Amino acid sequence: MATIKDIANKLGISVSTVSKGLNGAKDISAALRQEVLETAVEMGYTGRKTQRKSQKRLCIFIENMDYESTSQFGYDIVLGFRQAAYKEQCEVVIQPVSHEFQVNEKFDTYMLGNGFSGAFLLGFSLEDPWMEQLKTTSFCTVLLDNFIEKNPNVGYIGTDSEEGIALAIEHLTRLGHEKIAFLDGSRGSMVSDLRMIAYLDSMTRHRLPVDPNLAVYGYFVAEAAHYHVPTFLDLGATAILCGNDLIASGVIEECTRKGFKVPEDVSVIGFDDLPIAEHLDPPLTSVKQDRLELGKCGFYILRAMTERISLSKNLLRPSLTVRSSTAIAKPRLAKRHSSEKDSVRNINPELFSQYQQHRTIR
Repeated sequence: MATIKDIANKLGISVSTVSKGLNGAKDISAALRQEVLETAVEMGYTGRKTQRKSQKRLCIFIENMDYESTSQFGYDIVLGFRQAAYKEQCEVVIQPVSHEFQVNEKFDTYMLGNGFSGAFLLGFSLEDPWMEQLKTTSFCTVLLDNFIEKNPNVGYIGTDSEEGIALAIEHLTRLGHEKIAFLDGSRGSMVSDLRMIAYLDSMTRHRLPVDPNLAVYGYFVAEAAHYHVPTFLDLGATAILCGNDLIASGVIEECTRKGFKVPEDVSVIGFDDLPIAEHLDPPLTSVKQDRLELGKCGFYILRAMTERISLSKNLLRPSLTVRSSTAIAKPRLAKRHSSEKDSVRNINPELFSQYQQHRTIR
């Protein structure tokens, strides 16, 4: 393991200057401090500060996720993590980040420079700059709904999308629905791809026809419904499964605007079971993620990793909360054939091709 003296020898500076750089002293330049931190990371220096604190300073990095009020998706996840950390007397720092932040700050040097021994990352996408850096990080890190291969220092926590989507499709088929549309979340999201695969596979298992124009990527916001629900209705969909509850709220609003009643004409199911679900009109049937437990498990996995227990993928079981937005199917004829530019076939042709090959083999 590298020492402060090793770093000083490599850079040709004094031990005291290295110490100042590692501890954030104000009497050295920002450029020199950054050079010290980058060299320390390169040489595998973990820091006495971290060791003295017995791995008790942790950071939750949050991007593209609301978490400040009880109605928001990230609130219970952060709360669960902090509750578990509090019992272990760990300090938890919440750090919102942006794409620009990740470009300007390298993950390992930021962790070392701030004395963090572990991190929990929420809301990151596969294209984020830090995702590439996490392939080689030496800091214990847990990702929500994202996965890094071949690095024992990085773990994954999430809810089983395959089981969650299967619960929703099974519920709808019991109600007689056959033409089921899926309005997924954002492209470039690992969880969006997992749920799309789950939808395609579940439809096939129930021997239901899969129209790629009814399997569409949108965004994790209510406004996504405005662009895609008209196509679903034109194609005669009797049910719309959504990538989250915010999308589902937009779907209900758009169906109503188009003169369709929910659930009499169209059934709607969300994903997450946020507090808003039971207050929608009608109250929303939704796949429930236990977000408080997700946060707690994120901490427990991180703690295990700091004790050199390497964990990979860790999935919580979902459940289905049935409310009034689903009902017995009322078949409708398609008005016209509509083509969706955001269909899985156009947006993720590789995934769709793999699904078709797998279906042929089965």
